[in-house]
Amino acid sequence: MTAPSDLETPSKQPSSIAGATPDDEDYLDQAPGDMEMSLFDHLEELRLRIFLSLIAAFIGVVICFIFVNPIVELLEVPAQGATFLQLSPGEYFFVSLKVAGYSGLLIASPFVLYQIIQFVLPGLTRRERRLLGPIVLGSTVLFVAGLVFAYIALIPAALNFFISYGEGVVEQAWSIDRYFEFILLLLFSTGLAFQIPIIQLLLGALGIVSSKQMLSGWRYVVLGAAVLGAVLTPSTDPVTQSLLGGAVLTLYFGGIGMVMLTGK
Repeated sequence: MTAPSDLETPSKQPSSIAGATPDDEDYLDQAPGDMEMSLFDHLEELRLRIFLSLIAAFIGVVICFIFVNPIVELLEVPAQGATFLQLSPGEYFFVSLKVAGYSGLLIASPFVLYQIIQFVLPGLTRRERRLLGPIVLGSTVLFVAGLVFAYIALIPAALNFFISYGEGVVEQAWSIDRYFEFILLLLFSTGLAFQIPIIQLLLGALGIVSSKQMLSGWRYVVLGAAVLGAVLTPSTDPVTQSLLGGAVLTLYFGGIGMVMLTGK
């Protein structure tokens, strides 16, 4: 029996990336099972993810269009005391398309978000993957909270201001199209404004801005909240702008507290 030769096939060792060894931090930070893909494979996967997302959005819009009347009635609830008019032929039809479009995208957004995550996940390290779950969950919860806040507080406050301002002088008969432009814009802009703590957590986790720096710029944040409330709210009444500005400030300082808890 002869001793094994050095020319025999060696046992498989963990592959390194860009010359890294298993003891390197970058190597240990790679997720297991990662494999390289060509540019063509990436483009093919991206095409598939976009196609599936479009199919999901289309199905969501169709379903919402079938049940658009109950959705419209739900969005009309905050405007108690007002009458809605169709001022041109087909106005309500196009309003139905608009409402179904926004609602369908909202329903399909979890599936679309899943497709985005599946596309970017192979390119993330273990550390980045650990951050992905809390960020996605927190962003979703805050967006839904923004929609609820706008529906319960912002929209009724704005509508009550306009109704009481013209009470006894003008009859409250509104264009159905203009009303839903107002409602949908306020809903989604508030949902986006509620993403502020997520942005702060990302900046803190990446070491770009510390909680101390965030707190030191509170004067600029107060000014920015007033400007943001004026820009995002489609109405010009001070009640709605103050409510949204106050919510932005609360979210900002809450975000600072969360960044402090993470030790950044």
